[in-house]
Amino acid sequence: MATKKEIRRLKLKMRIRKRVSGTSNRPRLTVFRSNKEIYAQLIDDIKGVTVASASTMEKNFERKGTKTERAVVVGKSIAERAKAMGIESVIFDRNGYLYHGRVKSLADSARENGLKF
Repeated sequence: MATKKEIRRLKLKMRIRKRVSGTSNRPRLTVFRSNKEIYAQLIDDIKGVTVASASTMEKNFERKGTKTERAVVVGKSIAERAKAMGIESVIFDRNGYLYHGRVKSLADSARENGLKF
């Protein structure tokens, strides 16, 4: 059974998703965070495919630093993968999370490494 906190986040997520949609030229950068990990995906909603992804669960990911520092590394990684595919501009989807902490550090890191939101 979902908790009040999860239900609140899912309601916010649906409110955001009504307005936010990604294309092949400008995919949606969505963030998911669990208690231990953080994930980022570039999604083309028209085709319904994930263009690129990065997370702390990858085999070559170093498990050093705080969760916020790991989010910075994931933001840098997703930005590099996007630039390698020729994507410079994205639409940011915070997925119902507050733009604070790990979500904000991932977004700031992606911006610093060349992605435009």
